[in-house]
Amino acid sequence: MNKIRTLIVKFLNRETRDYIIFGVLTTIVSYVSYFIFARPLEGVIGRDNAVMLATALAWCCAVAFAFVTNKLFVFKSKSWSFDVIKIEIPAFLGARIFSGVFEFGWMWLTAVYLGWYDLLCKFIAQVIITVMNYFFSKLFIFKKNRM
Repeated sequence: MNKIRTLIVKFLNRETRDYIIFGVLTTIVSYVSYFIFARPLEGVIGRDNAVMLATALAWCCAVAFAFVTNKLFVFKSKSWSFDVIKIEIPAFLGARIFSGVFEFGWMWLTAVYLGWYDLLCKFIAQVIITVMNYFFSKLFIFKKNRM
């Protein structure tokens, strides 16, 4: 029982809790912006193109929101010096591009190719991406020793 308690304390700390909170908020930003872009675009460029373009636009909104909130509130990387930013931004974008490629592939496969309900596909993708991005951010991007 002590080993379970130790694992819980190790993984359910302030940082993980805050990442979950801001991960949910980032998911909301992505989901809402997707909906705002997708529905009007459907009538103009068709459903399949609207799914892909709205995914790209929502990704941009979510990445911008996530960078600031992860930097300041989750990983407490307070420095905005050029030396810190020149490392964090490319690393963050690289990781998000990786998870963005997953999202675009997922949305194409499920919503476009298979014709599944796009908002459900988007939700499932966001859950997977939130977990993926936590590990990228924790291990590679917002390191404590860069301040």
